[in-house]
Amino acid sequence: MASILNISAYKFVELPDASDLRQALLDRAQSLQLKGTVLLAQEGINLFLAGPAQAVRHWVDDLRQDARFADVCPKESWSDHQPFKRMRVKVKNEIIRMNHPTIRPALGRAPAVAPLTVKRWLDQGHDDQGRPVVTLDTRNAFEVDFGAFQGAIDWRIGKFSEFPMAAQAHLDELKDKTVISYCTGGIRCEKAAIYLRELGLDSVYQIEGGILKYFEEVGSAHYQGDCFVFDEREALHSDLSAAKSSA
Repeated sequence: MASILNISAYKFVELPDASDLRQALLDRAQSLQLKGTVLLAQEGINLFLAGPAQAVRHWVDDLRQDARFADVCPKESWSDHQPFKRMRVKVKNEIIRMNHPTIRPALGRAPAVAPLTVKRWLDQGHDDQGRPVVTLDTRNAFEVDFGAFQGAIDWRIGKFSEFPMAAQAHLDELKDKTVISYCTGGIRCEKAAIYLRELGLDSVYQIEGGILKYFEEVGSAHYQGDCFVFDEREALHSDLSAAKSSA
């Protein structure tokens, strides 16, 4: 039985003390012998951690003692081996780089749609108002090649900071449709959905929790292939098992 618990989570929340938080979070993770990456910025936190389940959950419980993180709810998967080589906590300008400082999710989230609702809309081909539904992949092209929603729009971007320019170039193909933006865990598609709304689209959503939450609650329906992850597992199947052994 797999013994390593892998978690991922993010939250957009104002963190003016991001630099001060860094060492405390690192010390706590190292004391519990966890490995992974935590990114901090003034706009929030983005984390990927792995280790024995009790240690991982203890770290999360400690994190939640800070009221700003009380509602952080990590997505979980299991592996036979530790997929990370070291423990890092970094302070960045953005927890996911878009190069658009006007996009401030902490000041107002993009509307989210639950995975089961996404499946129902895709089953019927339209949303509850009868508008045609399209899925929009906001990940890098090489990630999309591991797997994606069937028929998803893929602008073949090389990095997320290219998304705004791609969106401007392809805006017409999204008009009069309900757009469901998605990514691995929700962080990129949340920023993407806000940006698309700023461009004037009025029916744009993100999948709550991204592909990984969809896998957890729905499975593989309407999705073809695996989901790339940024660790030594390389990708996850729709049952959240590792596609590649990380011995």
